[in-house]
Amino acid sequence: MKRVRCPKCDNFITFDETKYSAGQRLVFQCPQCGKEFGIRIGVSKLRKTQKEENEQPDTDADEGKYGTLNVIENMFHYRQIIPLEMGENVIGRYQKGNPINCPIETVDPSVDMTHCIITVSRNKKGKLQYVLRDGPSYTGTFVDNEILGDRERRVISGGTLFTIGATSIILNTQEEETEEK
Repeated sequence: MKRVRCPKCDNFITFDETKYSAGQRLVFQCPQCGKEFGIRIGVSKLRKTQKEENEQPDTDADEGKYGTLNVIENMFHYRQIIPLEMGENVIGRYQKGNPINCPIETVDPSVDMTHCIITVSRNKKGKLQYVLRDGPSYTGTFVDNEILGDRERRVISGGTLFTIGATSIILNTQEEETEEK
């Protein structure tokens, strides 16, 4: 299965590329915005994701240094791994022009544009600490099947599963990975 992105609204459309031959031209109509656009099989003009576009070249060595978010694949989107950075990591649904730094490419209507925030900092002992709070969002943020209150902040650790809308996310940390080795 291949994905193409609508040039107007950035919605992904999935199709079976094995049914077509190289060089063949296909025309799609976006179900979200109605825009018609064409592609040629075998020629990729897929632009970079918002995260890749906004990424600065010198941060490549630090990617994943402060942990990653593993967005679990479901009916709304594909599996994604999103690197975290020191400070506030605003998590929400990707939309063109949305200035969040941890966008999830999904069509899940229950994920808000700015759904929740993970703050990465160091505690008094110099160890990384991860604090999760709701955006505030319309559907809430759940940790261990408990909804976070309006002003509640929850310290989470590597391997913690939390849910935003219909999307589940696992926090992976560097400490967790070094303990496994």
